[in-house]
Amino acid sequence: MAKLLIVHHTPSPSTQAMFEAVVSGATTDEIEGVEVVRRAALAATVPDVLDADGYLLGTPANLGYMSGALKHFFDQVYYPCLDAAKGRPFGFYVHGSSDVAGTVRGIESITTGLGWQKAAEAVLVTGDPGKAELAACWELGATVAAGLMT
Repeated sequence: MAKLLIVHHTPSPSTQAMFEAVVSGATTDEIEGVEVVRRAALAATVPDVLDADGYLLGTPANLGYMSGALKHFFDQVYYPCLDAAKGRPFGFYVHGSSDVAGTVRGIESITTGLGWQKAAEAVLVTGDPGKAELAACWELGATVAAGLMT
C-alpha cells in the first residue's frame, strides 16, 4: 500500500480548515490503496519521510517565510532523506494574511534541492479561506493521493 505523509503546521482556524480539507480530499472513498499519515511539522521524523511515497505540506506564511515548525522539519530531514526520497511527488498549501511569495519560494527551493516532484499546483490563500479555496485544498489532497494509487 502506498503512503502519503501530510506534514502540517496548523496554528490558526484558517490553516486548520485548509488542513481538514486536504485530509478530506486525500481520504475520499475514491482513493484506494493509499494510507494517509498526518504529522505535525514538529513531530515528523526522518523515518516518516523515508516510509512515505509522497508528501503534502501545509504552513502559514509567517513574516514572509514558512513557519518555523515547517522549516525545522526540513532542517531535520533534508540530508538524511536527500538521496532516498528523490523523485517523490509532493504538493503544498500556504495561508497568509497578505503575502505568501517568500513562503512559496522557500518551499520550492528546499523541495527542488530534495529532488521532489510537484504533483499539483500549490493552494495559496490570503485572508480567510472561502468555499472555493477549501475546495482547492480538497482537490490538492485528492490529486496527490490519487497519483499514488497503484
